[in-house]
Amino acid sequence: MPSIPLLDLQGQYRPLRDELLAAIARVCDSQRFIGGPEVDAFERELAALVGVPHAVGLSSGTDALLVALMALGVRPGDEVIVPTFSFFATAGCVSRVGAIPKLVDIDSGTCNIDPSRAAAAITPRTRAIIPVHLYGQCADMDPIIAAAHAAGITVIEDAAQSIGATYHGRQAGSMGTAGCFSFFPSKNLGAFGDGGLLTTHDERLAHEVRLLRNHGAEPRYFHKRIGGNFRLDALQAAVLRVKLPHLASWSEARRRNADRYDRLFRESAAADRVVLPARAPGCSHIFNQYTIRVANRDAVRAKLDASGIGTEIYYPVPFHLQECFAALGYRPGDFPVAEKVAAETIALPIYAELTDLQQEQVVAAITAAL
Repeated sequence: MPSIPLLDLQGQYRPLRDELLAAIARVCDSQRFIGGPEVDAFERELAALVGVPHAVGLSSGTDALLVALMALGVRPGDEVIVPTFSFFATAGCVSRVGAIPKLVDIDSGTCNIDPSRAAAAITPRTRAIIPVHLYGQCADMDPIIAAAHAAGITVIEDAAQSIGATYHGRQAGSMGTAGCFSFFPSKNLGAFGDGGLLTTHDERLAHEVRLLRNHGAEPRYFHKRIGGNFRLDALQAAVLRVKLPHLASWSEARRRNADRYDRLFRESAAADRVVLPARAPGCSHIFNQYTIRVANRDAVRAKLDASGIGTEIYYPVPFHLQECFAALGYRPGDFPVAEKVAAETIALPIYAELTDLQQEQVVAAITAAL
């Protein structure tokens, strides 16, 4: 059986090669590598997609989270509520500004933050909640926003995996005070390296983020804040502008592939041993990852690897069990849902160019492994 990679970026690149190289040449010919018309145009296009008046290009999704916390004035000793199950940057950026990640468990179906547990975790020291739209599906935002408003705290959406996903008709990144996106190459909208974006309805916040991304300088060499170098490269903006018109069709193809996986697994002999990804009512899932859950996950993954099928574990260790967060005082068993998910989850190939036959081979291999 031919190998099936977890992600095949060549399949996306080949049809766009000439257009992408022309965009890169356009930037090279202009010699405008920092800021400039490509970044400005990309920000306008992303603001229109998300449905917000302001979008600020940044150097990565991690830096988008970091600069959001900085711009909103989160300080040492403040608490920020985050799910214990996510990519490391969600909690890592909280610690980087000196604040305390207040960890909560996740929903067993969607693997997103549990809104009731998030609300219960609010204390007088809480400054913000960061719901993560994990795997390409929005967290349950209405109760989260209601709890935050009642407490007078901020909501920062970690939408790194969910550009184009919707929650009851609202775009990811449009519901909180700020939305943070990543354009890492594996994302549905991926750059040729790192890139990120922050979206907001708040003009003052957008101005502060623009200030902080350039060392807090306004004008040049006159520094109002201590910021950082968080700028989006013009080359990356040009690449992303070529890809942006295709985003909706790529995400729709991923949804079709997810539907096919669901059907194939339900029809398989392993139907009762595979937990399929949950789809929350009223949400449009973009399937940045298609993650199933199985017992004996590591043994199953080893057999898939031997068969040439690429997989990944998103994520093997929840934050409360990470060595770097030991000082927070959490112990095994504190967040049982996240621990169970971390032990069972396995991501399968889901990219838009995946064929019917490849999906059939993936499901057959998993069925045999189980």
